[in-house]
This record gives sequence, structure tokens and C-alpha cells, in this order.
Amino acid sequence: MLQLKHLPITSFNENIAYIHRDCSIYKIDNIKSMTRIEVHGGENPVYAFLQIVDNNKIIRPDELGLNTEAFKKIGLSEGSKVTLTLTPPAPSLAAVHRKINGNILSDKDYENIIDDINAGRYSNMDITSFLVAVGSFITPNELLSLTEALRGDRIVDWGNEDIVTDHYCLGNIPGNKTDLILTAIVSAYGLPIPKTIFPSFSNANNSADTMSVLANINLDIRSLKKQVFEKRGAIVSLENLGIAEADKIISSIEQQNGLATLERCISSFLAVKTAAGVTHLLVDIPVGSHTQVRNTQEAMRLRKLIEYVGDMLEIHVEVVITDGSEPIGNGIGSVLEARDVMKVLKNEEDAPNDLKEKSLFLAGRILEFDPKLRGGQGYVVARELLKSGKALDSMEQIIKSQGKIKQPLQLGHLTRDIVAQTDGTIKRIDNNFISRLAILCGSGQYSGAGIDLLKKTGDQVTAGDIIYRIYSCNQNDFSFASTILENGKNGFEITK
Repeated sequence: MLQLKHLPITSFNENIAYIHRDCSIYKIDNIKSMTRIEVHGGENPVYAFLQIVDNNKIIRPDELGLNTEAFKKIGLSEGSKVTLTLTPPAPSLAAVHRKINGNILSDKDYENIIDDINAGRYSNMDITSFLVAVGSFITPNELLSLTEALRGDRIVDWGNEDIVTDHYCLGNIPGNKTDLILTAIVSAYGLPIPKTIFPSFSNANNSADTMSVLANINLDIRSLKKQVFEKRGAIVSLENLGIAEADKIISSIEQQNGLATLERCISSFLAVKTAAGVTHLLVDIPVGSHTQVRNTQEAMRLRKLIEYVGDMLEIHVEVVITDGSEPIGNGIGSVLEARDVMKVLKNEEDAPNDLKEKSLFLAGRILEFDPKLRGGQGYVVARELLKSGKALDSMEQIIKSQGKIKQPLQLGHLTRDIVAQTDGTIKRIDNNFISRLAILCGSGQYSGAGIDLLKKTGDQVTAGDIIYRIYSCNQNDFSFASTILENGKNGFEITK
């Protein structure tokens, strides 16, 4: 047996085991290409990928080292006795190979694949192969099978609640934090809304980052249920909920390699929402020339796909197609977006009107899940809840109950003003450029980094007017962001 040692190495969801080249028990010469192993000694075996170490200061011949991910999973203390055995590749990889070759997989195939991913039998490369395979083509029935497998058997039970609502935006629009505002409005009305926040598929700032500067978002299922039963709303990260675990693993690989497809995104959010016990879901598909969904025809195709899978999963889904031609709100980045959200909820005069109106529209559609409201009444009710301050009160209760962040909102100290080069009217804003610039500024890594848009589409500008301001928290990010602005491009198209 070998002594367990923790090597504090993070490998982004990859379980790695380390043994010395002169291991006292296992002959390295006998290990050729099969480097997948099972580590035994804990309650359950841990699957890992073997690395050989030559340095006694890192691993001694009588030790087996595990990186941070694997060490957490085995649940033993350092010095515990463990053994290892070689294991063949995951059996379900044969189905992945069939998919790569153009075959259609069965329900059982997808169930086995997801089970193996959950068990840690897939390396990051194996998961990437799976993503490439399903990204090439996937039938509606296969998408349903994948979604059911990702959802799993653990589903949050909301007791006697007949309607449990939520919202999802399919497509990343910079600054689009309507979900925080609509959660406040819907909870103020009284419909339960456990807002589960996804990892961002674009690596840009997401609602988790924005809400985290206002309140604690790391609740477990017990705390989430208590929060929703008492306050009728919650805005939480998926990390500690323990649902749709394989989806979290797959999503992290998608973020690393940029392989996310819209079909995979559909399977992801429907799996998570149904696992969270949501019965009524509103899906927003923004359409624009610089968005993930470029035209209405594509949006209609996705709408039919979402509705089909939703119906088969017995969840009431409504899909709305909205304008995604430019960023929503003024701020892009955690602090700036939190500022915009609170301005809307506080009914301040300089609150971004586009963020306000879209939030009211979406909230109104969710309120109309209540059979007591007729079509069209939802917007009126939502507007009154916002205007009266009830939505603000609801948000403040949610923040207080989840744990208010007392640290004041603070923007990055490195700033640069971007100005209009000519007189004219702003015709178009490139969402992709603005998103990329925000990432380079440090948005998603630092809460105070981002972009503050001072002008929007349709505004008249004079050469020299400030159209937006960038904020960074460190010099490297600031320099990277400044580099892509040196060629005269700024993401704004101005016509005379």
C-alpha cells in the first residue's frame, strides 16, 4: 500500500495521481499506455490519470499523490493507506466514437456517458471529444436524451407550490442583467422564483458575478428552499446546489475550449431548471447581427427545439424573441451592472431605460404564468410593483436574507475615455467587440473592471464626445485592453 499525499495542484476538473518512478510497489516499466487508474481506500474509488515523478521532494517511492480535485473526492487524510489499479477507458467512450462517426445514440448511450462523466472516468480530452461529437449534429430526440441524462434523479421538491418560475437568456448580450430585476418583481408579486445562475458560456461577466457584489450567492438546497419559501425569491449560484453535476463539469470544459453550441446550451439550462424543480420557464432569445443568434429564422428553429424538449420534460416553457442588436443597460462588469440594477429598482431618473423596459416585459410575461392574470396584464402589474418600490423592497430582503456584502462597490482605478472620431449618429454597436474589450479589461475576474457606456444607438455625437469609459484593476489588463483600441476601432459605427 502507498501513503496518500495531497499535492496542491488545480487541474480544472481533471483528477491527477502522481507516483514516483521508483515506486516501491508498482513497476513503472509495466505501465505503457494505460495511464487511467482507480485509487482505492476511500468510500468510493477515485478515477484519475497517472503522472510519473522523478523528484523525491515531490513524491517519495512509498507515496501516492493526488491533486486537489482528486484529494477532495477520496475524502481521506494525508498519510492514509491507499492502493491503485489500472483501469481501461470508460466503456461509454465507444458510444462517443460512434457519434463521431455520424451515428445516432440511444437514451441508454447518453445515460452511460453522463454517468461516466459524473464518476470522473472521462478526462478533459474525452469530454472535449464528446462535445465535438454532439456539436457536429444532434437530433431533437438525442437532445432530449442528453437533457434527461444531465438532469439526473435529484430534483428539488417545492411541496405544494403549483407554479415555480424562472427565466433564462439564450445568448450573451453585454450588460443584460434583466434576471436580477425580474426576480425582484416576480418575488414581490408572490410567485416563487429560485433564480439559479449558470456559468457564463462566453467567459464574460455573468449574473453570478453581478449578484456576488451585492449578496452571498453560495447557498445549498436547504438554504435555497428556506429563502424562497420565506422571501419568494433567491438568486444563487449552481455550485453548492448538488444538482446536474455532470453539466457543471461539461460547462467548465466548454468555457476552456469555446466548444459550446446553442443545442448544448439548451440541454444545459433545461436540465438545470428542471432539476431545480422549476415548473414554468421563460426563455429569452435575443437576435442581432453581433449575437449568438443572428436572425429570426434561427431563433424560430431554436424556439421549436426548446418547446419540444420542454414539453417532453413536462415543464411549461414560453419562448420570446427580443432585440439583441446592442448592449442592454450602461454598465458591463459586476460593479457597473449592479449599479444599473439598483438604479432601475430605485426608480432613479438616470436609470438605463432599455434595461428597465426589457426587465418589465420579461417580468410581465412570467407574472402571466399566474392564471389570475390575463394576457397583457403582466406588464402593467410589473410596472406598478417597480414604481411603488415593492420590487426594491423584495430585492433588499433577498440580499439581506442571503447575506449582504458590506464592502462598498469600487471601480477599477485605471481608466480610459473612448471618444467619437466624427460627428454623426450612432448607427450600430458591435456586441462582440464590446464583450471582448470588457474581458480584456478584467471583467469576470475583477468586480471593478468593465465598460461604462455613455452613448447608445441613435444618440447624436460630436467628434470628441466620450462614448464609453473603460475600467481596469491592474496594469496588464489595462494595457491589453488599450492595445485593441490603438487601431482606431472602438465597436461603435457612427454615420453622418
